Amino acid sequence: MGQVTMTAVSAATPGHDAPAPADPAPPGPAPLAPAARLLPALAAIYRAQLSRARVARMPLLFVATFQSLGIMIMMRGVVSAGDSEASRAVVAGSSVLVVAFVALNLLAQYFGRLRASGGLDHYATLPVPPAAVVLGAAAAYASFTVPGTVVTAAVGCALYGLPWTHLWILLAVVPLAGAALSGLGAVCGLLAPKQELATLLGQLGMSAALLLGVLPASHFPEVIRWVRDLLPSTYGVEAFARTFAARPDWGNVLLDLAVCAGVGVVSLAASTWAYRRAATER
Repeated sequence: MGQVTMTAVSAATPGHDAPAPADPAPPGPAPLAPAARLLPALAAIYRAQLSRARVARMPLLFVATFQSLGIMIMMRGVVSAGDSEASRAVVAGSSVLVVAFVALNLLAQYFGRLRASGGLDHYATLPVPPAAVVLGAAAAYASFTVPGTVVTAAVGCALYGLPWTHLWILLAVVPLAGAALSGLGAVCGLLAPKQELATLLGQLGMSAALLLGVLPASHFPEVIRWVRDLLPSTYGVEAFARTFAARPDWGNVLLDLAVCAGVGVVSLAASTWAYRRAATER
């Protein structure tokens, strides 16, 4: 007992060195903030893109709508008014062409310019899912097509003597066709090695939507019909055109819209993959 006491006293006296406390471990890196969820990030990017493009909204709407109206007026010289396959194809194809001009052509140019200027680096630093970037930009561009599509369809019905009864179907045709074409336009812009090539691909896609959507399918050779079936906007055109009949076949209308929706999901998924690929290449 005395030995233990003497040992404790001698350890506490100044002449005896006590073991130094261990250095505290250096603090680790601060944890990163959790990535934003898809829907809130999508809404934020959609609002940002919408406000950014607001300055160019009127010229964009004018060009897209004026082009489709001009095509309908030109085709009126060779297509008689009345309920016929040709008149349905002209009105439906011209209406969806507004969507193709904005969602396919302009979106391909936007992503091509974004990639060429290094703008993808900015989005890559944001804690948002890649799908939110693509979907937000696509939704913002597609939103501009709604007024032009409605005006084109209304003028076309008056010009060709078609009923206005089922124009509400545009509420389904515009977003579904817009999603399919926006995804395709984003893929063209993100995968094109040069900005000029992205612009070219977008214009070629819009030209295909024009030539294969405005003219009746029965007037094409079989090979061209196969090419037409590969175009995403075809199913939106067919769904809209079927509603001009006195008794529309709603089963086929829903089938066309379902195909358009399926193509939209695939094309938007492809555009998300293309965004990841383009962002990691830089």
